[in-house]
Amino acid sequence: MSTAPNIPLRAWIDLLLLALIWGAIFLFIEYALDGMTPLWIVFHRVFWAMLLLWLYVIAKGMAVPRGLAVWGAFLVMGALNNVIPFGLITWGQTEIESGLASILNATTAFSGIVVASIFLVDERLTARRLAGVAVGVLGVAVIMGLDVLTAFDLRALGQLAILGATTSYAFAGVWARLYMKGLTPAVSAAGMLTGSSLIMLPLAWMVEGTPTLPHGALTIASLAYISVIGTFCAYLLYYRILAAAGSGNLMLVTIMMPPLSILLGAVFLGEKLAPSTYIGCALIAAGLIILDGRALSLLGKGRKAA
Repeated sequence: MSTAPNIPLRAWIDLLLLALIWGAIFLFIEYALDGMTPLWIVFHRVFWAMLLLWLYVIAKGMAVPRGLAVWGAFLVMGALNNVIPFGLITWGQTEIESGLASILNATTAFSGIVVASIFLVDERLTARRLAGVAVGVLGVAVIMGLDVLTAFDLRALGQLAILGATTSYAFAGVWARLYMKGLTPAVSAAGMLTGSSLIMLPLAWMVEGTPTLPHGALTIASLAYISVIGTFCAYLLYYRILAAAGSGNLMLVTIMMPPLSILLGAVFLGEKLAPSTYIGCALIAAGLIILDGRALSLLGKGRKAA
């Protein structure tokens, strides 16, 4: 994980906007599930975002890769970063609340640290990173509770599905580092979503049957948000933040998303989470803060000054 530079004001605004966009996506997935099955939701999410990204790439005059190796990398990246995690998250939300899904999704950073340390020589597990991961895992344990060991049910499986999605994101990060260097962000995202769409169409058809057109204004609006705002616009915003503030600062989005999702779920869906969920959320946030390191550094400087 790269060192986080100072954040310009414009990047702060973008960070807050991206946190709101991605925080709200869990709410719109819930709405979409009222009128469509999970895998077809994922197909619509990646397909329309793919078309918009290719239009963006063409409008900007960017070069389109032609090598088979690159397109093979796109296919794998699409599976790891879209098909598997989007599918698991969307199905998981059939069993758990949108706010809880967002909280568990925030553990992506912990999975990323562990997986990267295994496959990338420059991503070692330092004492601070281990401490952050340990605190985050404790937060997950508090949320899921000991009952999951004795009374495993669909709700527990839904929570594990979200955690499985975070692991897939972690492997996607490693794959991108190893096999997708030298590509512009927009082309990478468009190619990845092309791979996702090629996988999702036959997969959704085989698992959930013949596709049906979305019906109902709320379902259509939700799919539009998930695909256009939550995927196409979010990817462009993500890469703008990456260029302006660095990858380390993008972790702040992960910390900001769950409170927004919890608030939206409570206001619009009437969701009520157990007290243990909020305790676990606080522990996960603390683990992310430890991973980020800046708060600990400022605390250390304050003690030396005293």
